[in-house]
Amino acid sequence: MTGHVWTIGYEKSGWPGFLAKLQSVGVMLVIDVRDLPLSRRAGFSKRQLAAGLAQAGIGYVHLRALGTPPEGREANRRREWARFWQIVDARLKTLEAEIALQELAELATRTPSCLLCYEADPGICHRQRVSEILAKRYGFTVKHLMIHDESSVHGGR
Repeated sequence: MTGHVWTIGYEKSGWPGFLAKLQSVGVMLVIDVRDLPLSRRAGFSKRQLAAGLAQAGIGYVHLRALGTPPEGREANRRREWARFWQIVDARLKTLEAEIALQELAELATRTPSCLLCYEADPGICHRQRVSEILAKRYGFTVKHLMIHDESSVHGGR
């Protein structure tokens, strides 16, 4: 498998800027890699996100097995990076995550896809590790999208 995949974090973003960024690169499928696809930010919880993307002609898939478990999210909030990455790496070694990684690779091979999580900076987000695995195992080129949305709504996950 080869191709490319994008990643995006919606932190500090509003819906218009988020959607415009996806459309600007031709994303046709958003692959949500959050453990819990809930958000206080309008439009980014699972049902609203899937519906908004569908209206724009973009598909949506949630692969929970690739998400960061609660203890990892807590380590991230506390900026305990060694602990965070240890938890992420352990999660991504589970059988459930292995199956989800294969599904992700198959989806991204067929459809221009973007991994979604919260953090704007991929360097402090588990989607960095997910994308590294895609690159190493399946030959994907990864591009991290950054949203510069002046109309964004601040606060809330």
